[in-house]
Amino acid sequence: MPLLSSRRIRELAIQAGFEAAGVSGVCAEDLPELAHFEEWIERGHAGEMEYLKKRDEQGRLTRGALDRAAPWARSVIVCAADYSTRFPLSTECSEPDRGWISRYAWSKTDYHDDVLARLRGLEQKIREAAGPAAVRTWCYVDTGPLVERVYARHAGVGWIGKNTCVINQQLGSWTFLGVILTSAQLVADAPAADRCGSCTRCIDACPTAALIAPYQLDSRRCIAYLTIEKRGDIPEELRGGMGRNVFGCDICQDVCPWNSKARHARAHHAKGAREELVNPALEWLASLTEEEFRRVFRNSPVKRAKYSGLRRNVAIAMGNSGDARFVPPLKKLAADGDAVVARHARWALKKIEEI
Repeated sequence: MPLLSSRRIRELAIQAGFEAAGVSGVCAEDLPELAHFEEWIERGHAGEMEYLKKRDEQGRLTRGALDRAAPWARSVIVCAADYSTRFPLSTECSEPDRGWISRYAWSKTDYHDDVLARLRGLEQKIREAAGPAAVRTWCYVDTGPLVERVYARHAGVGWIGKNTCVINQQLGSWTFLGVILTSAQLVADAPAADRCGSCTRCIDACPTAALIAPYQLDSRRCIAYLTIEKRGDIPEELRGGMGRNVFGCDICQDVCPWNSKARHARAHHAKGAREELVNPALEWLASLTEEEFRRVFRNSPVKRAKYSGLRRNVAIAMGNSGDARFVPPLKKLAADGDAVVARHARWALKKIEEI
């Protein structure tokens, strides 16, 4: 007999502060998407994200190899936390003097800490439900051995959309995923049905053509990858398509009909969003010293881009704005001691001159 039904798991997850949850099995043979992940890596679509390419002594990718990382695990619980807000979409903001920071990075606290605290609350409820039975668990957010979206689909939390995001029928794709591995043998939920249908809005809207086919993302062209994970120079042929995105990109989610439905189906609140990060002033971002950058983004995912990366991105956004008011700050950046920032600022100045 299972320790808990998946229905009870969902009830406990909602009590712990999640909006959705489900249970997946662990057998790799039942998860065909893991083979697609291997192919994705082999095609070079992971770009410079070396942590996704790590392999063991047998040559197997360590990401997704649950049988080695946690051989005791018998079930995977996947939880979804909503991060949507009342603020506008990136596609609704056209002010040339402002940039865009991805919606998930607006919070006043690090989402990893927030989601992990909820997971630990659920973990405790599971242990209490187990009574005297010994149950082993491992909960994490973004730091474990799984390809989370694959297990989210097989836990019924949502399907993997054509933009490669997990889409929940009620919540859309604006969710953080948290995982609990457990030694308890739980009854798995049915995989979520794909409801993208014939829609290709996300593919059509991607400015850098990163969605090379339905359900296929080439990270090397993705604005989120370029502004967050990519170090050094960004290929010139991609800079124009980056628009005024300085950290991440929400376009493929903002145009998704499922997010539109979810947005209008429930009341949206700021949920702790820092308003200065919503459509932020480019000149303010460009003026930040390294010390100010560390202070402003101390508890924010934006710090992952690093000081150099954010200023590089801001220079590109200024160039793409075509606004001559940015010539003075760009000239200052063009003389910066950071060669990467200086090169991108010179590119931006040239672009403004050509407009």
